[in-house]
Amino acid sequence: MPKMKSHTGMGKRVKVTGKGKIVRELAGKRHLLEGKSSHVTRRMTGTVTVAKADTRRVKKMLGR
Repeated sequence: MPKMKSHTGMGKRVKVTGKGKIVRELAGKRHLLEGKSSHVTRRMTGTVTVAKADTRRVKKMLGR
């Protein structure tokens, strides 16, 4: 019987917390930072939970 494989790209983008929440980084903080204000780049630090509409799809991709 074939095994269920997790989506490796999704595994690199999100992490699952101890309580089971799915956490991701904010987009837009990788390059072209000189043009963005420091206010914007500071706002993009840290992690946020994945939107409720996307959690089911993300969990399926992670094999959970």
